[in-house]
Amino acid sequence: MTLDLSELRAIARDLDVDAVALVPGANFARAIGGDFHTSERPLVVVVPPRGEPAAVVPNLELGSFAQLGFPGAVFDWRDQDGYDAAFAALARALPLRRVAVEGQVMRVFVHHALRAAFPQIEVVDAEREISALRLCKTEAEIAAMEQAIRISEAALGEVLDDLRVGMTEREVERRLLAALFAHGAEGLAFGPIVAAGANAALPHAHARDVAIEAGDALLFDFGAAWGGLNADVTRTVFVGHASDEDAAVYATVLAANEAAIAATRPGATAHEIDDAATSVLEASPFAEFILTKTGHGLGREVHEAPWIMRGNRQVLAPGMVYTDEPGLYLPGRLGVRIEDDVLVTQTGARVLTAFPKTLTVVG
Repeated sequence: MTLDLSELRAIARDLDVDAVALVPGANFARAIGGDFHTSERPLVVVVPPRGEPAAVVPNLELGSFAQLGFPGAVFDWRDQDGYDAAFAALARALPLRRVAVEGQVMRVFVHHALRAAFPQIEVVDAEREISALRLCKTEAEIAAMEQAIRISEAALGEVLDDLRVGMTEREVERRLLAALFAHGAEGLAFGPIVAAGANAALPHAHARDVAIEAGDALLFDFGAAWGGLNADVTRTVFVGHASDEDAAVYATVLAANEAAIAATRPGATAHEIDDAATSVLEASPFAEFILTKTGHGLGREVHEAPWIMRGNRQVLAPGMVYTDEPGLYLPGRLGVRIEDDVLVTQTGARVLTAFPKTLTVVG
């Protein structure tokens, strides 16, 4: 089957460039296919607005690349020879003057290789335009994300069933990692966060060899990867018991989480979603403990557009998926974050995560 490069060709035409150049990453996987490692070996696909595309491919990746059905010329190179000749061959095949690249993805040495082969080339940052191809997920991508979420939630349920006062954060983290792969994870969306008590007040905490105590809030932020898509789930539970004030903090965050979902519909802006959630936090007695925006897009990357924050007037459309993860972070005491993965539908929202959000005491 031949690749459909029409979306990339359209970007090249719209930006008035001679080609779009992609390197391995989320955009490459979405538009070209394949899971190629980012390494010291440059792999670049160049797609003009019309005519035959071309690619520079490490020789050791030729077999994998051939499976993609790429319709253009392929210039391969071996480690012992270097890649300069392959880029020179690319320049003879496609004499480029302006090329659009992913500004947040293309590395400096690949940029230099292009400039060496095309001395007069103008490089245009088209990160926004190229990444926009991934904003609205296909049915297959949504199904893969749902599978990643199911795996994640099954793993969390298993860990919570066995959780006890006195376990360390790192012990719980090891159990979570083992459970994720036991339930079918193909990889990790990111390194998990398992943080208790005062450590949970750090939004991006790291697990410690510190015992979990009765009364601690225990925050899990993690996700499985499956089928090239990611889950991103956060739940906060209490170990042994929860004080009245801690329960009030939790209830406030849950209300903010639900407010964002209620505000989600096609045509709403990212600003409106964040404002709905953050306004709940600001109206509470805990307003001084807000540290983060409400969320971000989710898909082939864990953090991608749309950014759910005040000031972002991007309009939501059916097929977009974002994380709804308001939180409150009380230094030296606790942090509470509740995160759902939310799909924008034709009529509103469908919450893909199903793990209970009512205040839960374990151990």
